[in-house]
Amino acid sequence: MTESDLSNAYRAYIACLNERDWPGLERFVHDDVVYNGRRIGLDGYRAMLERDVRDIPDLHFVIDLLVSDSPRIASRLRFDCTPKGEFLGVPVDGRRVTFAENVFYEFREGRIVQVWSVIDKAAVEAQIQGAR
Repeated sequence: MTESDLSNAYRAYIACLNERDWPGLERFVHDDVVYNGRRIGLDGYRAMLERDVRDIPDLHFVIDLLVSDSPRIASRLRFDCTPKGEFLGVPVDGRRVTFAENVFYEFREGRIVQVWSVIDKAAVEAQIQGAR
């Protein structure tokens, strides 16, 4: 895939997430996807996303930064949302938080096969501590 094709595929993947089109994930995510070093497969990946949306009903993925170097994408995603209960072990309990996720993807055969993700937990903790 060219860098442009890869970027377009990634943007379509993010739109799929924001539309909650879980059956459509198979167009973007490989059956054998590995997430942070652990093979979870497409079903595990879908379950993880469904759980995220259940715990954060207003979850919306916003691309803040995108770099394409085929077959990889580097992205900084921005979130402004209200998680229910705990989030990343932090008692958010429905308070609004903003944070970023730095994530790298590797594509094979036009679909995501590897994901490396780091969420800015420190930003969430600082907002919750400051709200007390």
